[in-house]
Amino acid sequence: MLSCAARLVRAQIQSKPTACWVVAARGYADVVEETTFTTNEYALHKLDEGPSQSVTVTRDDALKYYRQMQTIRRMETAAGNLYKSKVIRGFCHLYSGQEACAVGMEAALTPDDHVITAYRAHGWTYTRGVPPVNILAELTGRKTGCAKGKGGSMHMYGNNFYGGNGIVGAQVPLGAGIALALKYNGSNNVCVALYGDGAANQGQVFETYNMAKLWDLPCIFVCENNGYGMGTAVERASASTDYYTRGDYVPGLRADGMDVLAVREATRFAAEWCRSGKGPMVLEVATYRYHGHSMSDPGTTYRPREEIQEMRKTRDPITGLRERMISANLATAEELKQIDLDVRAEIDKAVEQAKTDPELPVEEMYTDIFVDEPPFKVRGTNPFMYGMSK
Repeated sequence: MLSCAARLVRAQIQSKPTACWVVAARGYADVVEETTFTTNEYALHKLDEGPSQSVTVTRDDALKYYRQMQTIRRMETAAGNLYKSKVIRGFCHLYSGQEACAVGMEAALTPDDHVITAYRAHGWTYTRGVPPVNILAELTGRKTGCAKGKGGSMHMYGNNFYGGNGIVGAQVPLGAGIALALKYNGSNNVCVALYGDGAANQGQVFETYNMAKLWDLPCIFVCENNGYGMGTAVERASASTDYYTRGDYVPGLRADGMDVLAVREATRFAAEWCRSGKGPMVLEVATYRYHGHSMSDPGTTYRPREEIQEMRKTRDPITGLRERMISANLATAEELKQIDLDVRAEIDKAVEQAKTDPELPVEEMYTDIFVDEPPFKVRGTNPFMYGMSK
């Protein structure tokens, strides 16, 4: 690669001998194409062995994970600013700090696998293939949004991605239903059903564990444990905070949710377990959210600011991957800085489009109600307003 560059520069100099040429040499010669890291230890429940702590990653994959996490972080920062300026209304739950969970899990799945999550869904919508501009346009209620501006923050959808669900814990039994359909149809794919520590005490979660194990459904139940259910610390809400053991007769494991590679390996292990016909698994990813539960929550009344600052300083998933990549010569600081600049430009452009794209016409209130139904009369917001469905 370097010799090709040298020949190109030499040819240019020969064609323009009087020109002044300045060539900047960058340290790409020392960059490696693959390396191995060691993750923190996994905690296991009803498993004889778990994922390997020795994790190999290629340069291309590491750069991909870094860009994806940086895109989610920048997108969520933009969403927070749009909310503060009242361009986004209603509920808005940010994923900042938890990027390694969505990116790491997606890295171990295939596009044909299925995902359903709770209302903190922006990051997952992106990893499932929806571009940032369509996510931000959904947040601003524009017709170019991934749900035509009708869903907002909590109800985003994509290919084999079922949202975004606003009812606490309701997505867990729905995820088991998706897994049941996969098994019924003879598919080798899995369903990932995500929920937070705040939903982990819901009765429907335990009912779902039972059915999933009875039928050995290919479902990975993922508890994204960010330490706080709304404003309540997990220790104050749960008699047992070992959420990976909550399945009882369902095997489980806990991974470091601030390490994208640890999450990837844990998800790969769980997916292989499900694909082999052994039934469901509970995966807990220990993570942290930097902002409040939603934009209406400052996030500092029930935890000290110093705790948030310490997590950002010592446990940030993006900074952590960046430092590992540079120290292992997987990438240069200049390369990663360029990714940062490219992501910022992409999100800035997406923000402007999300603010200026057209809003939905009033007639759209009457569309997308049922699938393959003949048109019927739909009442509007008062007894004198009607429209026809489409």
